Amino acid sequence: MAGALVTTNVLSTVVAMGLKALRDRLVMGRIVNREYEGLITARRRGSTVNVAVPAAITARTVAPDVVPPAVTAVTPTSVPITLDQWKEAPFAMDDKGLMQVDAGILPMQASEAIKSISNAIEDHLMLESKEFYSYVGTAGTTPFASALTAYLDARKEANNNLMDDDPRYVILDNDAESNALGLSQFLKANERGDQGGIIKGEIGEKLGAKWLRASRVYTHTNTGAGTVLVNDASVSVGDTTLTWDGGGTAPAKGDIFTVAGDTQTYVVESSTATVITMFPAAKVAWADNAAVTFKATHVNNLLISKNSIAFAMAPLIETVSIAGAPSMQSVAIDEESGLSLRLEVTRQHKQWQWAFDALYGSAVIRRSDGIIIAG
Repeated sequence: MAGALVTTNVLSTVVAMGLKALRDRLVMGRIVNREYEGLITARRRGSTVNVAVPAAITARTVAPDVVPPAVTAVTPTSVPITLDQWKEAPFAMDDKGLMQVDAGILPMQASEAIKSISNAIEDHLMLESKEFYSYVGTAGTTPFASALTAYLDARKEANNNLMDDDPRYVILDNDAESNALGLSQFLKANERGDQGGIIKGEIGEKLGAKWLRASRVYTHTNTGAGTVLVNDASVSVGDTTLTWDGGGTAPAKGDIFTVAGDTQTYVVESSTATVITMFPAAKVAWADNAAVTFKATHVNNLLISKNSIAFAMAPLIETVSIAGAPSMQSVAIDEESGLSLRLEVTRQHKQWQWAFDALYGSAVIRRSDGIIIAG
């Protein structure tokens, strides 16, 4: 019976319902920059689209003269988005599931498959926070237990970094959001500034940012530990490497640290037993034997702008069905979000296997537009 019910119309219906479920489950995938997908020319794993990052330009005084001034050379850079993530979620669907499709209901097993893909996309995007270097709050302490201090500190850091004002987003894990929901500034109308209450358990747009809860917020496990000291008497402003000694444990990518005499936080790009490559470049000159202190393991709650991360999702090719071949495919693109999803049904040993798959990639475009609110 199942084989008879598997038709092109059924496939189209299932993939469309799955696409809506995918859109509803995603948080990061909905808010980051999706403007570069139209530049993708090849719909295969490994395809790349380069995002231009404009160079800074300094205004100069106009001085009329018969000889025009020299044109100031600018060198824009680019960041590649590589479609290196190809995820599949296979499942079996019985006759009952097919009948649910016919009634306009997404079967539970298909829903679980969509959940698997949405989790993979969220995890991939959350992991991009390892590129951010700005850090507020206290590792191991959930923010917003009694005040908005962590957000106000993050907002100040964002403003100092010249983060885009609109739109900004606060991404919180379940614990941090639970704390924030209990703050009087969000609950009491006289402090909130409006008469609307928190009816659906959502903070919404407050204090210059839209507050969102995400269940897949990344927790960074710190690696750098022990006594780590600057082993260089000539560290200069603008250096991007730090030679170290002292017998500590070499850090790993994403570890956040400070150096004695410098209030800037830095993120580790890579490390050996003697050299750390970091971002941003050193803001001040560091003294030989200055202590390097790493932030402990922490949850990466975030204040980000839309342009901090770029995300691209390419529609996979819908192959032409061959008469008598034991497989069928359907591809759908969501007009509202631009997300794309493919569903393939394959005949196996006395059963039909269904599988959603998606192709995507991401890259951090503006590292200054992401502030970690530690938890």
